[in-house]
Amino acid sequence: MSAHALYVAAAYGITAVVLAGLVGWILLDQRARKRELAELEAAGVRRRSDKGAKP
Repeated sequence: MSAHALYVAAAYGITAVVLAGLVGWILLDQRARKRELAELEAAGVRRRSDKGAKP
């Protein structure tokens, strides 16, 4: 394998690892935000967009 091919393969590998890390971080953060939202709704806090709904 030439030096150029090794460089390209390493660049693609690093990019794939970084993208996978970002996707994982986003999914974990989404889970945490959903949990926080459920806790707030259980405590009686409602969304501003829910103005038309009666409690």
